[in-house]
Amino acid sequence: MPAQSNTDALLQSCSCDTTSSSFVSDILPHRTGSKYPAIGSELRNTSSPRLTRSIPIPIQARDLGGPHGIAEAQYCSSRASQLNPDHDSKNANELPARILLPLICLGVVRTWLIYTGHLFTNSLEIMKTLFGPIRILIPLVVLNGVYPNEASVPQSFPKSGKVLWFRTPGVTWATDYLPVGNGYLAAMVPGETVHDETTLNIESLWSGGPFQSDTYTGGNADPSDAPTLHADMQNIRSEIFGSPNGTIPNAEFDIITTPIEYYGSYTSPGRLAVTLLGNNTSGPITQFTRWLDLDLGVARSQWNVGNNQLTRETFCSHPSQACLQHTQTSINKSLSILYAFAATPSNPVPTVDCFDDNTLLIRGTASDPGMTFEMLARVQTEPSNLASCTAADSNATILADGVSSSWITWVGGTNFDQNAGDASHNFSFQGSDPHDSLVTLLGEATSQSYTTLFQTHVDDVAVGLSTKSPFQLSLGQEPEFTNSTDELRAMYEVDTGNPYLEWLTFHFGRYMLFSSARGNLPANLQGKWARDSSNPWGADYHSNINLQMNYWSAESTNLNVTASLWDYLEKNWAPRGAVTAQLLYNISRGWVTHDEIFGYTGMKGVGGTAEWADYPESAVWLMIHLWDHFDYTNDADWWRVQGWPLLKGVASFHLDKLINDLHFNDGTLVVAPCNSPEQPPITLGCAHSQQIIWQMFNAVEKGFLASGDSDTEFLQEVQAKRAQMDKGIHIGSWGQLQGQTDNTKEEVLSAAEISLIHRGNGTGPDADAGWEKVWRAAAWAQLFNASTFYHELTYTLQRNFGPNLISLYDPGDPDPIFQIDANLGYPGAVINALLQAPDVPSYDSTLTITLLPALPSAWSTGSFTGLKVRGGVSVNLVWRNGRPSSGSVTVDEVAPSRKCFTPQVE
Repeated sequence: MPAQSNTDALLQSCSCDTTSSSFVSDILPHRTGSKYPAIGSELRNTSSPRLTRSIPIPIQARDLGGPHGIAEAQYCSSRASQLNPDHDSKNANELPARILLPLICLGVVRTWLIYTGHLFTNSLEIMKTLFGPIRILIPLVVLNGVYPNEASVPQSFPKSGKVLWFRTPGVTWATDYLPVGNGYLAAMVPGETVHDETTLNIESLWSGGPFQSDTYTGGNADPSDAPTLHADMQNIRSEIFGSPNGTIPNAEFDIITTPIEYYGSYTSPGRLAVTLLGNNTSGPITQFTRWLDLDLGVARSQWNVGNNQLTRETFCSHPSQACLQHTQTSINKSLSILYAFAATPSNPVPTVDCFDDNTLLIRGTASDPGMTFEMLARVQTEPSNLASCTAADSNATILADGVSSSWITWVGGTNFDQNAGDASHNFSFQGSDPHDSLVTLLGEATSQSYTTLFQTHVDDVAVGLSTKSPFQLSLGQEPEFTNSTDELRAMYEVDTGNPYLEWLTFHFGRYMLFSSARGNLPANLQGKWARDSSNPWGADYHSNINLQMNYWSAESTNLNVTASLWDYLEKNWAPRGAVTAQLLYNISRGWVTHDEIFGYTGMKGVGGTAEWADYPESAVWLMIHLWDHFDYTNDADWWRVQGWPLLKGVASFHLDKLINDLHFNDGTLVVAPCNSPEQPPITLGCAHSQQIIWQMFNAVEKGFLASGDSDTEFLQEVQAKRAQMDKGIHIGSWGQLQGQTDNTKEEVLSAAEISLIHRGNGTGPDADAGWEKVWRAAAWAQLFNASTFYHELTYTLQRNFGPNLISLYDPGDPDPIFQIDANLGYPGAVINALLQAPDVPSYDSTLTITLLPALPSAWSTGSFTGLKVRGGVSVNLVWRNGRPSSGSVTVDEVAPSRKCFTPQVE
């Protein structure tokens, strides 16, 4: 067959797609030069509304003994059609001589399924499609299979095995505490007995910014400095083009940065302090267990004092936008418990008053002056009405005395309003006082029984995350309840691994994203969990891998958590980013952001150097996620209203920012100045910049029809400049991928491997962090290298995940930094080893779905259901002995107006 087009090769080289987004970097292209066509999902006329009916296609495999396997299928929303692809190839490396028969249909997704183990043929049959609702006829039923020994663990342990459990209370915040959250609120629970202090968070509570100073500019320079900045930028470009090697020192670029002023940090309002009184504080504590139930989204502790069993459970409910902590005893009316609030050190001390007889009112600011926050916390009891509030020196407490159970329900909010972050509001983000809305929320929550609130929460988690989610995964694991989670973690070894602990870490990552991203703001560097007044890197939105990695598994594993991310880009980044584009770059179209953002879009001088600040591609990378969301969901209404305007704005800016390469004078368009993220030198045509902008332009072309936009001149400009761009894929003198535009050659795949090898396994120099190891694991999976993928994945878990499976930035620190991107990136890396379906250049391409591309031998048996890929395709698969055993594919039905394409093989 003919070689792939440059378009195919480029897109595959820069779209290392594991899940909802691409591993776009200087180090990892997708495989090129394959004997198989680039695969594709043909979805023309994507402006059609998304439909809900699906067509199941069973997959049955038999081993033919070869290095590769191919299954061809055409997915069509027509009535019943029989497909019998006569695949009897004598050479396992050859494509079949013919593929599927043409179908008369309303719409089609054209797909290659590639399995990289032994060759098999598929007996494919499109199941009957009836008029009216279509039901999946062959559901995949391969779940956990092995249940725990109920006699050895508390009865309320989840039988699925999705539980982190421990024999002792938590001591160190990052390594021991357990997270709960609903997106709006979050809490870190130590699980103590007599005295327990749970760290609280409100998602929008941020020090600094316009709440601290009305001179806050979002990192932008004063408008009067714009002419000087424009001249400086031109001089920098001239110096780069005129230098012998196309680079300049960092110091020469620092002149266009702005100092950090009033940047602030995501911060905690304080801690909920719960103290037991009376008989429950005397005598030895026995049979202590604490655990986090991932199926329910509940953290529990259980212990005995004499013949009295006490249980405390904490959860944050998304439906009620409230958090609850419930304590009960097995002996009636034996519980006396005191509730108090402890302020975060170094923050202004809040006032804690009695709002009514059983409710605390906590009000304070994140800084002085600063954003206002309020929390209302109401205590209820059984028997009822046995809680009383006492106010003393602005530090009120509530006592529940002589009760069988007591629970506290809290709500919280701030005067932050991201709808007020535009020029018409002077970028103030100032909203109304949160008090009235919190009174309403608390009233609605506490008017319901505890049982009702708990069940509503559990049902929400079941549907969105756990037992009733369309996505399920088995890695052949057997739940281990003989050893606690921290003991399993201590015994874990690199390369040997433990499928159960790996499966548990996978689900813990999904749980943390689900628990932190469903509010009004996206998950930050610590999700929504922060302990201090000033947290590492501000617990902000680092957008040169960290924010992107947070969402790797969102689309593919059916987590409906991205709405807050798109709102954040629209309301926080774009308005101020348009100002940055004009002030810093003299560009009037579109908008731009840089790295490390809460309200910042300007190029701020982190550490006094532009090396850390120069990342105008941050929004570009997020646009790849944005495109993925549409590509995975076919949500045309969302695309027209929010997705396309965001993409068009970022693309417009970069159309004007690209300039002719005056260093090599080869007629190409390049980015200048640029640098690989957080790396010197300052140069031109950086591989990362060129690749990701090219990919964004490609998304513009594919998404234009569905957008309803009539601006064809914009589309033509994108197409013309994309064709003129240097594509950013070049190989250095020792065979590595490199970031500059000289010394070009082919064979990018081999160069990616060389670059990965030379960049090491992620042990330093960046403080031995977990995110860099997870990224490497995903990259090795993209190269179909199962052994190195598993080595890197197990090394990450062994090296960087604490006893509570939280990712640690520096594992050697006795009080280490929690950094969530490795936790949230871990599921994406695992998915990339199980299924790959990279983006394609156009809707005339086919979408390659590669089954088990980097399956490690430790996961020789397993299954998944509801794993999403592009085009509304969901894949179900069972594998045995490292090879597919059975499976099915379902495809969202396409609208009648869509064109039906006939598969072709060249």
